[in-house]
Formats: sequence, structure tokens, C-alpha cells
Amino acid sequence: MIRLLRSLVLVGLLGVLSAPAALAAEMGEDGLHKQDWFTITFRDMAEDIETATDEGKRLAIIFEQRGCIYCRAMHEKILSDPEVSDYIKANFMVVQYNMFGDEEVIDLDGDTLTEKSAARKWGYVFTPTIVFLPESVQEGKTVAEAAVATMPGAFGKWTFLNMFRWVQEKGYAGDEHFQKYHARIINDLREEGRLGND
Repeated sequence: MIRLLRSLVLVGLLGVLSAPAALAAEMGEDGLHKQDWFTITFRDMAEDIETATDEGKRLAIIFEQRGCIYCRAMHEKILSDPEVSDYIKANFMVVQYNMFGDEEVIDLDGDTLTEKSAARKWGYVFTPTIVFLPESVQEGKTVAEAAVATMPGAFGKWTFLNMFRWVQEKGYAGDEHFQKYHARIINDLREEGRLGND
């Protein structure tokens, strides 16, 4: 009996030791978590919109900050999920912004700012905040005025992914509000038996 218990404990320990560790997100020198598919640009908003459109994608910018536990969770739990990251990579050009950074940003109205003054000007105070831009440049407007949708804060997988899908499908131009779109998708997932611990 003791031998059997020891064997079971040993098998359990081996299972724990061989289980994959939680995915740690890469950390940049600026203290922000990184994805190797994020795009590095000169942060000229009009130019970035044109580049994304030329690639057949939409531009999304994401504000993060050093030490943000919600940003870390987004990188480690949501962006590490292939269903989420594959969809975003295929349809969006994502540029990361530091909520308190000093890199130069050129707004759509021509103002030259820093990342932190852009966040203030556009009214973004939460991290992460994801801002979805239109397919064409809207000169004279600020990024906040031109944005087709904004996702402030951290959300679970399906809310997060469905917002990207809703923007890609141009739901903002139709009659189905995001919350109704999301509820419909959740019901579909429930019927398919896909709503587990995601």
C-alpha cells in the first residue's frame, strides 16, 4: 500500500514538473510587455493608417504602462492564445504606446506630441486601452475623434477577440451594437459547447 502511494505521489510530481509553465511575456527595456508581431513605426498616425490599409489591415494602437498587471495578464493569457493572436495578426497592424512615454507622436490634426501628452489629449487613462482607427485618414480630426471604437481596460478572451472581429466586420457602421454582437457570438459559442474556462 505504501509503495502504491509513493508511486502515485511520484507520478503526480512528475506531471506537475513536466506541465508547461505559464507563458511569460517578453519585457522590453521600457518595462512594457512585447509581442514579436507588434509593429514599430514613427508613430505618425496618418502614415500608420495608410500603411495598415496598404497591407489590407486595420490600425489598432494599444496604450500600456510599466508595472501594469492587467497588461501583463492580457499578454500572458489573451495574446498568447493562438486563436486570438492569429486573428489579430491577420487583420490588424498593432502599434504599442507607453502611457507615460516620451516618444514623438504626430496626431491626425498635425500636432506633434509625446506618447504621454497624446494619451492626455485623447483622454485615455486606463491601461491597457486599445484604440481602433478608420481605414482612411481623417485630416483635421484627432485620433480620439477619428477612432471607430475604443476598448479601455482588460477583458476576457471572448470580449477581447469579439471587439477585434466587430471592428474588422465594420460593426460600428451598422445597426448591431457591440454588446448585442458579443451576446450573439457568446450564444453561438455556448451552443457549440466552446464556452469552458476561456
